[in-house]
Amino acid sequence: MEKAEGENQLRNIARMELEEDEELEPVSPTGQYLNSSVLSLSVLSILESEVPIDDSQAMSLLKDVFLPINPRFSSIMVADQNGEKQWKKVEVELKKHVKVPIFPSGLPLKSYDKFLHDYISQIGLEQLPQSQPLWDIHIIKYPTSHAAGVLIFKLHHSLGDGFSLMGALLSCLQRADNPSRPLTFPSIGFSLNNNNNSIFRRVSKIFSMVPETVLDFCWSIAKSTLVKDDLTPIRSGNAGVEFRPITVATMTFSIDDIKQIKTKVGAMSCRVYSFTTTINLASSFKLKETINDVVVGIIFLGIRLYMQEMRQDASKAESTALVLLNTRVFRSYEQVKDMVKPDAKAPWGNYFAFLHVSIPELTYATFANPLEFVFKAQQIINRKKNSLAVYLTGRLLEIIKKFRSPEAASGYVYSTLKNSSMAITNMVGPVEKMALANHPIKGLYFIVAGAPQSLSLTIVSYMGKLRVTVVAEDGFIDSQKLKSCIENAFQMMLHSTS
Repeated sequence: MEKAEGENQLRNIARMELEEDEELEPVSPTGQYLNSSVLSLSVLSILESEVPIDDSQAMSLLKDVFLPINPRFSSIMVADQNGEKQWKKVEVELKKHVKVPIFPSGLPLKSYDKFLHDYISQIGLEQLPQSQPLWDIHIIKYPTSHAAGVLIFKLHHSLGDGFSLMGALLSCLQRADNPSRPLTFPSIGFSLNNNNNSIFRRVSKIFSMVPETVLDFCWSIAKSTLVKDDLTPIRSGNAGVEFRPITVATMTFSIDDIKQIKTKVGAMSCRVYSFTTTINLASSFKLKETINDVVVGIIFLGIRLYMQEMRQDASKAESTALVLLNTRVFRSYEQVKDMVKPDAKAPWGNYFAFLHVSIPELTYATFANPLEFVFKAQQIINRKKNSLAVYLTGRLLEIIKKFRSPEAASGYVYSTLKNSSMAITNMVGPVEKMALANHPIKGLYFIVAGAPQSLSLTIVSYMGKLRVTVVAEDGFIDSQKLKSCIENAFQMMLHSTS
């Protein structure tokens, strides 16, 4: 009896402390899924400096500029008496978060390229300590083929998605040409709306959505639990692949060239729209071609070319990509102080969903007209976007979390990643050149580390260019050859537009 009363007193004290502690904030369900014993994802943002890096102001900038951006950068995850995780404000020891690696001096640039890639692989595998805020900054004070120095921000995915973390990063940066003026961002999509919005068409839209949603939701559950992609040159199926070293390769494409391809694909869409008699969301109500969709199609073609080159029969293997979709209604960047408000149009946090997109098969017709391959991929993506399956999946994860545990929900996300072949995610960067503490940023790219997949690709726009990054399982995927195949696919597409 006395023991039970003592335990009740301890619980009451803990509850009172939680209520009195104003620094505690609940961790979102997705934040808990992404930081568990089952799954732990981090985002590495790599900034390439145009000038040698002077880190003398690093501590003051982190203290005065970075930490005030969001309380989560000064918080750790703790569990309450019910096992629910909370963000708890702590004193930040900045020296523990700043890493300055030492490489051999006087080496050729190509050697430092290798040191940098090995270092990225190393820190991508390392877990951020849970006893301190979940971020680090790495200062590479050696020149590479692409930059005079490199800054790497490593942030745990539970802090926020790419949209949030990019917003935080932009808060630390200024326009290089005129710091007093704001950064601007490209318009990357266009829409062709059907003006005939009759009641009949609206009702048809709703009825067409129902079977597509049911089909996509059931397929998503199957892919996350029972159905695995084939083992191919891009999917090893190795256990613990998330703990294996990675290789990184980047490539750059002109946005103007991508727009040229997009226009051609858009014309194909218009022809289908004009002559089709099928009522569906993609063609009868709204045609939307975006640069990102076109790039995904190019990547798909490059991957199929790589698969065929590595193994002839793999060009038609069952392979699925998880394309990450930003689920915010308002997708333009805001100031971070506005993103953290309860009624924010583009709120801070993890607001994304996975689209299961089957990679189209490679056929002889593809070589005759590569744009058809992009068009086919785009049709699949558009249909998936207009399904409500991604939202139902979110509700399913909440049910798993409620009736089983956050760890079980995290396990569901883990198996979703593991059973597919790859993931693709993209971000929009500014049009103008940025600078960080008087260091002009020549280029930037990012990777996601810790996913149980042999392959992932990331896309980011900056100064009229698209930077595509391949993150591959070392020793299994030849990232340089895959890069070459994607570049070849791009040239095939571009040639088809002339």
